[in-house]
Amino acid sequence: MGAKNFTIKDIADGLKKGEFSAEEIFTHYQNKIKKENKTLNAYLSVFDKHDANIQMHTNDANILAGVPCAIKDNLLIDGTIATAGSKILKNYVSSYNATVIKKLRTAGVNFLGKTNLDEFAMGSSTENSAFGPTKNPLDLSRVPGGSSGGSAAVVAADLAVFALGSDTGGSIRQPASFCGIVGLKPTYGRVSRHGLIAMASSLDQIGPLAKNVYDAALVLQAIAGSDIFDSTTIPAEVPDFTENIDKEMANLKIGVPKEFFGKGLNNEVREKVEDAIKKLEGLGCKIKEISLPHAEYALAAYYIIMPCEVSSNLARLDGIRYGYSAKDAKTLLDTYLESRAEGFGAETKRRIILGTFTLSAGYYDAYYLKAQKVRALIKKDFDNAFDPSTDGVDAIVGPTSPTTAFKIGERSSDPLSMYLSDIYTVPVNLAGLPAISVPCGNGNKTNLPVGFQIIGRAFDEATIFKIAHQLEQTYKK
Repeated sequence: MGAKNFTIKDIADGLKKGEFSAEEIFTHYQNKIKKENKTLNAYLSVFDKHDANIQMHTNDANILAGVPCAIKDNLLIDGTIATAGSKILKNYVSSYNATVIKKLRTAGVNFLGKTNLDEFAMGSSTENSAFGPTKNPLDLSRVPGGSSGGSAAVVAADLAVFALGSDTGGSIRQPASFCGIVGLKPTYGRVSRHGLIAMASSLDQIGPLAKNVYDAALVLQAIAGSDIFDSTTIPAEVPDFTENIDKEMANLKIGVPKEFFGKGLNNEVREKVEDAIKKLEGLGCKIKEISLPHAEYALAAYYIIMPCEVSSNLARLDGIRYGYSAKDAKTLLDTYLESRAEGFGAETKRRIILGTFTLSAGYYDAYYLKAQKVRALIKKDFDNAFDPSTDGVDAIVGPTSPTTAFKIGERSSDPLSMYLSDIYTVPVNLAGLPAISVPCGNGNKTNLPVGFQIIGRAFDEATIFKIAHQLEQTYKK
């Protein structure tokens, strides 16, 4: 099959023309993974044909039939291990399928394996995994971003056609930016979270990492929709996300927030993002400077709200019911304390402690309640920017991350500098909006990819797909 970097359409066309079978393409990727994963450490487990429940027939009704993909290891696949990148779940075997897995199986997708991540999706570099860091396939000395770094790395290295990740504060978009691929965080409620190992339930969202915008739209089409097992999903009809992807953009208004171009933005990133904005103008979009006045408080609010939800969600991992249990514990209290001390990594412990402190008596009002009020103001800023009655914009654009991929170990000892990687992505999660990261060229000095973020109105993924797809095409000419 040569060195072709397969997209979903390539696989669909190849199967239809009989150039290869679903089994042959699955084996092709298995062989690539065997050769290259030792270097990247992007897959934590690789399935054989039995584990993958591989579908050797092709389903003409679905373009995803027979396409091999990878799944972030915080999503449950029945009968397979789901570690969430943590020692505490090292031997945990899923007892059911996540809703997104059921939907992909119905579409005929084949699963290659589970990908590495920061422990419980807490991190921006995939260095916090209990199973070692993942390397960026574009430069092995650098991180692939996080927390969906394994999923981004396997797509960038063509060790999968697409992958699923989860995004709580930028965990799909930032690694997509660092690895030079496309990553989408859908609107909160667009995709069921049933079967996702929860980190922060009011912020988490599952989405695709893909080689191009069209592929990301096809995957969202397959996994979107309401679900009786997730009461936060919206019972709205799922539109065809590819239907208008090539339609003219002459009347679209694009907002550029001045707050996204201030101190801390790397010059290489600024230059490429400004070039991308000019390209959108060349495509007929009207560019308008806007303000998101409370965006500067987003990171602070996020790092109060998220640890509180982490503290609550991870309380279930107590060494009793499932997961790692300390062997030498003599009392019930010792079992709790030692299992959690030995099972969780440093970053996870840091967030649990922060969250528990913030929710404790005397601090709830001072921190958590205030952060939730700031969250409401951040959402209001976006609502005002998008408001059609006040000449609002159709999409908001800017950098995905303030820098390109940094070196492994460079920020490990400085949590604050690590958290700053998500400064442009966390406001989107706090507001529950959809956003996509697309590559907009490589930095002139580092030659590393720069990500361009496009943010849309709630449940208007179709518009951001259209903008992203047509911008992507300008880089191919």
